[in-house]
Amino acid sequence: MNRQTTAQDHAAWPAALLAWVRGRLTACAHGVMLGALALAEAPVAVLAALAIAVPIPGAGLAMRRLAELTRRLSGEWCGVPIASPYRRLPARYGARLSWRQQRKLMFTDPATWRDLLWMFVNPCVGAVLAGGSAAAIVYGVFGMALPHGSTQLAGAISHPLYGILLAASGFWAAPWLLRGYGGLARSLLGPTRQAELALRVQHLAQTRADTIDTGAAEIRRIERDLHDGAQARLVAMGMTLDAAGQVLDTSPAAARALLAEARDSSVRALGELRDLVRGIHPPVLADRGLADAVRALALDSPVRPQVTAELPGRAPAAVESAAYFAVSELLANVAKHAAADRVWIDIGYEGARGDGEIRGGGMLRISVTDDGRGGADPGHGTGLLGTERRLAAFDGVLAVSSPLGGPTVVNMEIPCVLSSPKTSSC
Repeated sequence: MNRQTTAQDHAAWPAALLAWVRGRLTACAHGVMLGALALAEAPVAVLAALAIAVPIPGAGLAMRRLAELTRRLSGEWCGVPIASPYRRLPARYGARLSWRQQRKLMFTDPATWRDLLWMFVNPCVGAVLAGGSAAAIVYGVFGMALPHGSTQLAGAISHPLYGILLAASGFWAAPWLLRGYGGLARSLLGPTRQAELALRVQHLAQTRADTIDTGAAEIRRIERDLHDGAQARLVAMGMTLDAAGQVLDTSPAAARALLAEARDSSVRALGELRDLVRGIHPPVLADRGLADAVRALALDSPVRPQVTAELPGRAPAAVESAAYFAVSELLANVAKHAAADRVWIDIGYEGARGDGEIRGGGMLRISVTDDGRGGADPGHGTGLLGTERRLAAFDGVLAVSSPLGGPTVVNMEIPCVLSSPKTSSC
């Protein structure tokens, strides 16, 4: 057994070494490209600085585009994601802005001045961090190629061994220098604490307004269903009972027929009330939790989904309700528009279990996939948009991938804490 393990370890060494070398080479290449981008930002920084006093069309926009590119590359190449710090445009400006309006809005945004500072710092400091590994490798290789004892390169490399050490150090440190570049970029291009709080307040205000509107629409729907359904049947049943009472002495047979009609009306009214209650908060959801409620929902769907659920506890009741109705809306969309043959629903949770609860950083994840025609777009129609707003009230997100021809994959994530299965979900 030990011999077999040792042989496997020896066989894994070349692959691990190759992956290590490939990672360093990729980091060096990314550093060179980021260094080149840093040097290219210098003239843009000068134009943007001049645009403060002299209107130069496109200078501020070009600076912002370069800053956004740096943020994206920092997340993809350096492993340091940077959130966008810019203020949202006021609704009164609409979708189209003249370049003068753009200039005014940009230069009244504090993030623009941090972008401008970055444009001056990046060519000096950022280029050194990003391209430092490649420069060390080139400098070291050049030193190794010099004759022994050469005093060229200002005496910095007087022996080939120094060149080898310098090149090896640059190759080894490439990922660390790249992460340092990402940290520097985040310190200037990321949102400040005050900006994060402002964006958070703005997000909460928007989700609060959406939640209020959704609640008001739900109340109107309940009132309409009660008025048009159960209330109308109860009024008709009262009139039928009144008519039965009037003919009870003179025509018992007619009275019995009217009573039978009233009984049928009461049964239908009770069924409509049960459907209405189920639409507000299904009993199976309250009694057995999200996983079993979705399985019950799948049984009533025209396209029978395959449900896979693994939840180590119960989410808060409000989160379970939002997730349940989100899945219900997605299944309704599949049945109406997707022309799908198969649907898969996957429910899971990621979080660390503590004593009695699953604590900290937990995320409820739900994926709904169908093999239909595709082309679903949250920007068109109210179904997906309403689902997105429902989840936003809990800081949840909805991501849709639906190319034409399918498949359609809808992923939902809701941050929450699961209670222990032995405790109440409330």
